[in-house]
Amino acid sequence: EHEDTNLLLQPLLDRQSYGAAAADGTQCPSVAVPRNSPAKRDCLVVAVLCFGNLINFIDWFIVPGILLDIQKYFGLSDGKTGLLQTVFTLCYMLAAPIFGYLGDRYNRKIILGAGIFFWSGVTLGSSFITQSHYKIFVLSRGLVGIGSASYSTIAPTIIADLFEEGKRTTVLSIFYIFIPVGSGCGYMLAAGMAKSTGDWHWAFRVTPCMGGLALLLLILLVPHKIQRKTAAHRALSISGMIGGADEKPDVYRTTRTSWCQDVGSLVKNCSFVCSSLGLTAMAFVTGALGMWMPLFLYRAQVVQGLVPPCLQDSCNSSNSLIFGGITIGTGILGIIAGAEAARHLRKINNKADPLICATSMFLSALCLYIALMVAQTNILSTFIFIAFGEVFLSVNWAVVTDILLYVVAPRRQSTAIALQILVSHLLGDAGSPYLIGAISNAIQARNVPSLQWSFRSMQYSFVTCAFVGVFGGGFFLLTSFYVEEDRKEAQR
Repeated sequence: EHEDTNLLLQPLLDRQSYGAAAADGTQCPSVAVPRNSPAKRDCLVVAVLCFGNLINFIDWFIVPGILLDIQKYFGLSDGKTGLLQTVFTLCYMLAAPIFGYLGDRYNRKIILGAGIFFWSGVTLGSSFITQSHYKIFVLSRGLVGIGSASYSTIAPTIIADLFEEGKRTTVLSIFYIFIPVGSGCGYMLAAGMAKSTGDWHWAFRVTPCMGGLALLLLILLVPHKIQRKTAAHRALSISGMIGGADEKPDVYRTTRTSWCQDVGSLVKNCSFVCSSLGLTAMAFVTGALGMWMPLFLYRAQVVQGLVPPCLQDSCNSSNSLIFGGITIGTGILGIIAGAEAARHLRKINNKADPLICATSMFLSALCLYIALMVAQTNILSTFIFIAFGEVFLSVNWAVVTDILLYVVAPRRQSTAIALQILVSHLLGDAGSPYLIGAISNAIQARNVPSLQWSFRSMQYSFVTCAFVGVFGGGFFLLTSFYVEEDRKEAQR
């Protein structure tokens, strides 16, 4: 549910370094773009884009919602099961910058429509894949990741172009809320369809219908061309240039720098490097939790004797329903709490943002570790500590974005965002689902096969996430030592 952190990063470029402005009491400049678009039409466009974002993240988390059924159907080990989400995230990660580049230069409505049609069609097709074609099923998840990237990188830029400074932040916050909501609904929809139909394949046949409706609404309600703001608002362009200044005669022309020069400057920016490593730790933990937690809870219940082992075609999916609800509630609560905490504490301490991130990471790691340790004896306590851990993780998403925006000079923010997205996915949630599964496989291979060791192998492999969370908190703590100096440097 973690969402995909890259959604929180991209649209915030439309603000000129909020944190820096707050520090000296000035208001950040904005470029006025005159429009005659009716407010009602803009609201309809936002509603359509939010609906698409909901479907996008439902599709993202359908597989974790019915992971036990898929594992049993294809006869997969934990390692091969984790590969499903790893392939999805890798394809998403690699495709996002490409679609960001295309979205800066070509018609965004056409790209959005093609993306929705593509990922909906692939999702529907994956529901008919048979047991002997597991590799094709893995490939289909990668293709869905590519389609998802086309939407995630472009839809927020349309919202950023529709609204001026004051309203834009509010509207984008509404758009972001559908990330945890869609993630939680993915678990719940998948589990609900598997339970009601007795066949997990039906979980992949609902969102294509929703995608068809979203495509129709996109064609009817979203204008073919929406006036763009300056290229500084485009977050996923990896060129390292602030292009488009010549599109408007009154737009200040920024000095051009090469991509290598920008990367070299960013590598020397300690606050950027440390906060990016902290974000990578967050992505690692959320990726592993999102993929494996329902299955871990099921194995804990089997060991406690609360549920029988799955010997049927359709397995118990109650954990996915509960975890989906937890994801929705904790995601919304954490995002709001993080934004409010940062807003108040910035007035007291200039280092508030990285200290908030460090504290929440340490607390999240502690809650996760306690949840793992009590899972074998008290499942209710496990759910409670998982909920607290997810709340503390969600606190950081918006705050870490603001850190980047005020420690990096505006002309390098596009490159900084692209690098942060690449690193956080590559070293974070792209590999963590597979790594947890591989560690679990290795532990099981060294012990006698049993239900007890099936649970313990997952429990021990999950401890890795708690330690990674501690390292993430340490990186944010290091950020606090450099943030003031780097913020002053970015303002020059």
